[in-house]
Parts: sequence; structure tokens; C-alpha cells
Amino acid sequence: MIRFSSFLFIVFVLIAGNSIAQTKKLTLEDIYSKNRYGSRGVGPLRWMKDNKSYSTLEYNAAAGGSDIVRYEVETGTKTVLISAAQLVPASGSKPLSMDDYEWSGDNSKLLLFTNTKKVWRYNTRGDYWVLDLKTGKLTQLGKSLPVSSLMFAKFSPDGSRVGYVSQQNIYVEDISTGVITQLTKDGGGDIINGTFDWVYEEELDDRDGFRWSPDGTTIAYWQSDTKGVGTFYLINNTDSNYSKPLPFPYPKVGTANSAVKVGVVAATGGPSKWFDVPGDPRNNYLARMDFIPGSGEVMIQQLNRLQNSNKVWIGNTANMQLKLLFTESDSAWVDLHDDIVWLDNNKYFTWTSEKDGWVHLYKVSRDGKEMKPITKGSFDVVNINCIDPAGGYVYYIASPENFTQRYLYRSRLDGKGDAERVSPAGMAGQHSYQISADAKYAIHSFENAVTPRRISLINLGTHKEIKLMADNQELKSRISELGLRPKEFFKVDIGPVVLDGWMIKPISFDPQKKYPVIFHVYGEPAGSTVQDNWGTGDNMWHQYLANELGCIVISVDNRGTKVPRGRDFRKCIYRQIGLLAADDQAAAAKKIMQTYTFIDSAHVGMWGWSGGGQMTLHGLFRHGNVFKTGIAVSFVALQTLYDNVYQERYMGLPEDNKYGYKEGSPLTHAGKLHGKLMIIHGTGDDNVHYQNFEMMVNELIKNNKLFSMMSYPNRDHGIWQGVNTTLHLRRTMEQFWKLNL
Repeated sequence: MIRFSSFLFIVFVLIAGNSIAQTKKLTLEDIYSKNRYGSRGVGPLRWMKDNKSYSTLEYNAAAGGSDIVRYEVETGTKTVLISAAQLVPASGSKPLSMDDYEWSGDNSKLLLFTNTKKVWRYNTRGDYWVLDLKTGKLTQLGKSLPVSSLMFAKFSPDGSRVGYVSQQNIYVEDISTGVITQLTKDGGGDIINGTFDWVYEEELDDRDGFRWSPDGTTIAYWQSDTKGVGTFYLINNTDSNYSKPLPFPYPKVGTANSAVKVGVVAATGGPSKWFDVPGDPRNNYLARMDFIPGSGEVMIQQLNRLQNSNKVWIGNTANMQLKLLFTESDSAWVDLHDDIVWLDNNKYFTWTSEKDGWVHLYKVSRDGKEMKPITKGSFDVVNINCIDPAGGYVYYIASPENFTQRYLYRSRLDGKGDAERVSPAGMAGQHSYQISADAKYAIHSFENAVTPRRISLINLGTHKEIKLMADNQELKSRISELGLRPKEFFKVDIGPVVLDGWMIKPISFDPQKKYPVIFHVYGEPAGSTVQDNWGTGDNMWHQYLANELGCIVISVDNRGTKVPRGRDFRKCIYRQIGLLAADDQAAAAKKIMQTYTFIDSAHVGMWGWSGGGQMTLHGLFRHGNVFKTGIAVSFVALQTLYDNVYQERYMGLPEDNKYGYKEGSPLTHAGKLHGKLMIIHGTGDDNVHYQNFEMMVNELIKNNKLFSMMSYPNRDHGIWQGVNTTLHLRRTMEQFWKLNL
């Protein structure tokens, strides 16, 4: 671990002072209604298989739709691969809109996803069409099935068929004949084939639930039996005279999960065969499954209920036999990583682990007996960008020296030598890359707290720019008109650890005056607020608050947040969610107030969303001597009300950690409130249920505590649906701060 100077605070000021005069005032309408300060991106961009060109969508005004175009990297030559005119159905007059597209293996056909509908978080349900490039024929798939009911369609390896899910069953359609074969017939109700229930999607990132075998003869898939899982009801009170209950299976802490299994079925139809994975299917998670390239074997990853053990199985789809390859374990929890690439004629595969205290990539033999490090050192691999077996390197994001920034590094796949930094030394901030398969070119994005995203096509070997794709210069000019003070990054030593933080000061800041302060917090293992990038932490919202209220806005990443500071920093909060993090926030606030004389310690606020809402409640309830005012949005009030996969991962089982669950729940401490509190929630929140809000209201009433509250009908966890919702929410929060901070 990097050691810090004993100096308590090291302030990194990105831009000294306020060198640009203010010519325009920042308004909430410009931020949230007009999106005046949103950054521009490009794409979607796809590298072509030749690694010398990429494809993207470009609007064709004459045709009224988007073309798929190809650009040569070195020459910039543009070619229209698919014109919008080719995407007009025989019965229609306008081209299909494209939410997504996929090429067949031989590039002779195009699969289009359109007319999409939301399933929980993402638009994963809709209509699929196939365009045959040789004949120009455009065919809709699943015509006999309900409109917008198809999910996760994908070509067979030879491109002659497409598999998809509809109404919880799996189908295969022959493209040339249009014949549809229904592979599973028991889906519907409690049985889900080829996709997942709410908690697998939300917490294990599982959505697409079937895989074609490499030879196209079989399909392996997940099946979930949700019978016995507790049903939670959301209530729609606004769309009719009578309320409408919206039920869905949602396993809360300590309750039953779906029984999940992996099966195999012939692509031509017939009975399914099932792997007999050891262990209770309701108390283990089959979190990952995929075919090993060039084989009839699948790799299955099985997490136990506590998620501190990941058993890796190899399953033979011919005889359905299983072999345990190896087990990854941790005294806290094991994270899932999707970094498996098969090497050396499929004799080895890559595997990510933090078994040495840092997240690193390893090379594992197919029999599981050999595991050699590829990356090594006292730093975390944040994410893998490209594994290039031919070139012999893995490219990845890391930040050994500054945990708020991100840079591209590379290491040799044979594990020899040290990590090499690829990102230029003169560009401090956050870098991301979309790299061609041969690692010769990349789409490079760069940003920091004062620089909107800049996107360019580069030669990865030299990092020289070939083409500027988006510089957001217009946005930067708009920001300059506001004359805002930039974020100032600092470090705060709270004794056991040095934490990262930032602060925003008002334009008219005078160090001789006293300013109220608002702390923005998240604090849970899923994210971080202190990042040297353009968007993290509601940047423009906090700038608005600083100037409209004449206050300082500060954010600090406590221990346990998702930052590349090693296993111990992230996992020291195990079994004490809401406790250690809130204590760190209070300790940091005290030290900051002692250090900066311009902070008014009598007027200190805190606000956060979701996990940050929970942390805000802990701040006001348990550290009311520090935090006097707070806004908690979409918060967990009682930890046993949340889903079991997330909460048990970090807290253990409730019967084994009664103290942690009780003391870590804000509801337990509601009677200690002495400050000014506002709570906000959406009644249609499928993630952190409105039930949390109502229980907190009851507890505050019982304890005779006065507070403010706001409910948003039928809005989900993000509270954005409906006309004017986002602006109204921010106005509501602003008014509370003005009256109470």
C-alpha cells in the first residue's frame, strides 16, 4: 500500500483561483430541463474484424433513419455498409430504428434490435429483424409471438438460425424458412428459461440466459424456479380509479431464493438435460456459465450463499458430468470478474483474483492445477480492456499512484517484466479505451474534473491521435462563461487511514469568511464519489448549490468504497455496513473543520442517494454532533428489507450477524435525531422499496421527531420518470437547504 506523508492535508488545486469572469449564471433549468451542460459522446462504435476499420451509426436525413457506416482507420475513408433505405419493412414507410445490431460470423447478415421495452433496468425486450446483405431481404423474427416480446436474440455460429427468448421460453428460428422451433415449453409463471429473476439481474449482472454451443448443435441455458420466493407488491395509485398491485418475486435478506439450474437442449428440439451441481440450488448462485471455445464443455461458476466461495466447474454437455476445477475463496466476499479469455489452443484461461491482496490477472491451466500471475505489484487492476494473445500483452486500467485517476497499462501474458504505462504522462485524469482486437488502435476517451470528455481515434503503440471524434469544446466554453471554481482534491488523515476528498467553493469565496458545508456521501461498496472525472458526484448540481446557497460542498470516500486501494481497504467494512463508513465520514468531517478555518462547524449538512441516503441517516442519527441537516433519498432504512444477494454479500447472514444488521440499520437510531431531516422516495422503487420510507416515517413519528418528506408516485429508484420530475426533485432539495442549512 502506498504510504502518505504525515502532513494532514495535501490539497491538489486543479486551477488556482477564479481566472475567468462570470458572464452567465448557472440555473437548474439549464442543467436538468435543457441539458445545456451534458457532454457529447460518439457511437456506438464497433471494431470490424479486420481491426483496420470500425463501424458506427450516422443519421441519414433523406431516408429518415440511420446508416451503418464503416471508417478506415488510416485513410478515414467512409463506406456505407447498410443504408437506412435498406431497413424499411415491406409494410412500412420509415426505416427501423436501431437500438442495437449484430453481424453474423461471416458478415453476410445483420441482426437488428428495435421497438424496445424496459425490463427492470434496461431495454432488453423488443423486436428483432434480420437483413440478408446478399439478397437485401429484411425479415422480422418471431412473427407468431407477441410484439416486443423477444429477448437476447443471437445468431447460431454458422449464421443460419437465430435463438431468442420470448415469454420465458427459448426458441430457435431458421432464417431462410422462417420455421420456429420452441425448445422449452415450461416457461411462464414461476419458471424462467433463458433469462433471470430480478435479483440475479440486479446484483449478479445476469440477463442473457442462454448460449449457443460452438458447433451450433445445442444450447445451454439457465432455468429459474421462483416458487417460494417472497412476492413484493408495488402499488400504482395514479393511472386509474382503483389501485393496481404490481407483484414480482424479490428475495429479501434471509429469505428463499429462486432454485436455479443449468441445462442443455438440442437446437432442433427435444428434452433438456440438467447438470447436477452439488449444493442446495436455493442457497447457491450459478452466477456464470459459458462454453469453452471449440468444445462441448461449459464452465460454470457457483457462488455459495455467503458469496465467500466461488467453485469453478467444467461440465460435459454430452454426458452431463461435472468436474471441480478449483475454488476461489475469501474471508469476506468474492467478487465476480468477467475477464476469462482462453489462450494457447484453449489449454489455459485468464482469471482475475485478489488473493494476494490486490486485484490481478492470472493464467490458469485447463485442469486448474497451475495458476501463474500475469499482472503483479501493489496496485489493483480496475478493469481489463484487451487481451492480445498474438501480441503477448494484456491491456488494463489501473492507478497505482492516485486513486482518483485511471490510466492504461499493459503487462506481458507470460508474466515477465513490470507493468508498462501506456497513457501519456501529461494527461492527468481518467482514461478509457475501446481497443481493437490486435491492440494496434483504440478509441480513447479522456476527462478530468475540469475537462469534459475528449474522444479520439489513436495509434495505441504511439498514443498519437489519428482523428479527433469529439472534444466537447462548446460545452467547455459554456462552462467557462459561468466562471466556476473547480473542484479541489485533498487528502484527510483520520488516524487509521488517509482518505481522498474534494471540495467546491462558491465563485465569491473569501477565505476570511465562514461558510456552511454540505457533505455528499455514497460510502457503500458499489461505488465512489471522489473521482477526478467530469461527471461523478452530480458535478453541476454541486456547483449550483455552492453558488446559490453560498456554501462549500465536500465529498470524501470512506473505507469500503469501490476504489483501487487494495483488498483490505475495500473489505474492512465486512459485516458492518453503515457503521464503519459513517464513522469514517464523521471523523473526516471533524478533521476538515479543524483544518479549514473558513468552514462553519455549526452549519454542516449531508446528503446522499440510495446507500448514500442510508449513510446520511446514520450521519444525522449517530453523529448529530457533526451533521446538523440532511437529505436522504431512496434510502435503506432496515437492512433486512433489502435483497439478500447484495446485503448478505457484505453483511453475512442475519442470524449470524444480529448486531451488525440491527446497529447498521438507520431505523434503529431514528430516535436520536436532533437535526433537520428531509426524506425522499419514489413509490415505484423496485430496488429499495418505498416500504423503507414508510417504516422510517413511522419510527420518526413514534419518537416525536419532526421532519420533512416528499414522495414521487410511481417513480423508481432513480426518481426521473414523468414530466418535470428531475427538475422538481432538485428544486425541492434546494428549497430545503435554503430553509434549513
